[in-house]
Amino acid sequence: MNEQEARRSRFAARYERRLRAERRAQWRRAQLRKYAAREAWRHRHRAYFVPRLGPVYWPYAYADVFYYTFWPRGYEPGYWAFIYDDFFDTMFWGGGYAPYSPYRYAYAGRSAPRRTIAREERQAETLCADPGQGVTAWPFEQIEKNVAPNEEQRALLDNVKAAAEDAAAAFKESCPTSFARTPTGRLEQMAARIEATRQAVQTVRPALTAFYDSLSDEQKARFNEIGPRPRKSDALAIVEDDKACEDPRPGLATLPMEQIRDVVRPTEEQQQAFDALGQATEKAVATLQAACPDLLPETPVGRLEAMETWLGAMSEAARTVQPALSAFYDALTDEQKARFNTLGQRLSQSSG
Repeated sequence: MNEQEARRSRFAARYERRLRAERRAQWRRAQLRKYAAREAWRHRHRAYFVPRLGPVYWPYAYADVFYYTFWPRGYEPGYWAFIYDDFFDTMFWGGGYAPYSPYRYAYAGRSAPRRTIAREERQAETLCADPGQGVTAWPFEQIEKNVAPNEEQRALLDNVKAAAEDAAAAFKESCPTSFARTPTGRLEQMAARIEATRQAVQTVRPALTAFYDSLSDEQKARFNEIGPRPRKSDALAIVEDDKACEDPRPGLATLPMEQIRDVVRPTEEQQQAFDALGQATEKAVATLQAACPDLLPETPVGRLEAMETWLGAMSEAARTVQPALSAFYDALTDEQKARFNTLGQRLSQSSG
């Protein structure tokens, strides 16, 4: 498989060309941060995927997970497909992202200057202090307005609020304060971030399910209507998202492995470890493919359950790749490690 074929077979491939044409000129780091879900909807825009902010992988994960539970149409089509792609891209390419997505943090083909990285690390500290704004990431006022819970249901809703607070507090602990410079370090931080997000979902889902199950059919219907009003393009968005899981995705594994080989240039002695890394990556891709939902669930509880499945698959994928990546990285010389550590910057510079 050549590079073009690999790129076409990635999860987000069907969205790449259109999004490049529409937004390539306007996307820079400051603008991406502005389009976190809360701010995007406030300005009548869809929310876009922000893969990394300084040392923080998926900086808006807590808010994204629970916003998506209630407002899936508020996100750009292909949002979760980009998350799958960036799982591998961040692991192997790091902060200097190769330009295979309109959401890469690159400056017209150049890697970010050191002062920008330092500024992002300071901003990441602020983000870590309040990752999801606690219960304000949940539309509790709108839930109460739409559902009009009785006394028993209100007590169950209070349980959801308490669970959301507990989840936000626990999730905060996963926020790194230093920026990993190596692929193994990045994967370790990502794995911790993903697992903390999954645990946040597991903390909240039983309480939300109990509340939802207590509602009448009429109340459930009004609960399901929470979120931004549908737009004319939503019908197309639904069709595009529902097709995202249809085909195999060898490009997720093929593309980064080809780039690693070209930049690191493993020796014969290192080839076995390199092949093992490729096999582990292919297995991780298959895990993500199997967890990709065929249809968007229609209820908040269903979407949260689907999110837990996706996050579980991402966590399993990370565990699959970790030992193979560590073994390959440990087998490299210092010169090869230096090239691997800056792989993303090299790819960005070569494409500029």
